[in-house]
Amino acid sequence: MVEKSMKIDELNKRIKECNKCRLSETRTNAVCGEGNLNARIMLIAQAPGKEEDREGRMFIGPSGKVLDELLNEAGVERQEIYMTNLIKCMLPKYRKPKEDEIKACSYYLDEEIKLINPKVLVPLGYYATRYIFQKYGISLPPKAEFSSVFGKLFLAGDKKILPLPHPASLLYNPEFKQELIKIYRKLRVLLKDCKWYHVCPMKRFYEEGKLDRKWIELYCKGDWESCVRYQMEERGEEHPDWMLPDGTLDERLQKETKRSQYQDI
Repeated sequence: MVEKSMKIDELNKRIKECNKCRLSETRTNAVCGEGNLNARIMLIAQAPGKEEDREGRMFIGPSGKVLDELLNEAGVERQEIYMTNLIKCMLPKYRKPKEDEIKACSYYLDEEIKLINPKVLVPLGYYATRYIFQKYGISLPPKAEFSSVFGKLFLAGDKKILPLPHPASLLYNPEFKQELIKIYRKLRVLLKDCKWYHVCPMKRFYEEGKLDRKWIELYCKGDWESCVRYQMEERGEEHPDWMLPDGTLDERLQKETKRSQYQDI
């Protein structure tokens, strides 16, 4: 932990002194990431706003107040997560980031991901999500359909990726508040594994090499509230052992279950 803290401090020093692109000429402060250095979840926003630029802190302006409300509704404390930006300096007049700025600054985000090593990356908004998808080889939908990825969990290697709308979107579209509250609640879900996992047939099938890892990572240790098995378990409804988390029935697992039952007789 001490070594990680020292490495983050060294990285932050380089961020504050960075002059690799034109944004260093217009900023007041380069804003470093902050939060739990052992966080399971890392939030990745686009860039600092006016207040963040002035104070050199993450999410302290209007967007920060919205984020605090969304986190409160989700039952998540800032201290539980790590927050950072794709671009470390404020974008003049809140313009879109330029490709050379993203290229120059994304190095620091890559280093933060490597050092913090979170299980879940949560890019906020279009540009952060686009960068993370490209970094981990996930196909991007057309920009007109981009909002369709928000709230969906993706698996890429050892990382889970949960794109969410940026909190600032509520400043312009307050009518979407309940929808955002709903999908931000997934952050609390992702902070722990499903309570039924230790007795779930999916665990046994996976440990026996009969089930793809994606089912465990995306559901049992991911968005378990969306698991059909979990929902039926909570309602006390019977469901076959060979039902997958999305509700489909796997004939191969059914045969394995029956073969196992036959061998136990």
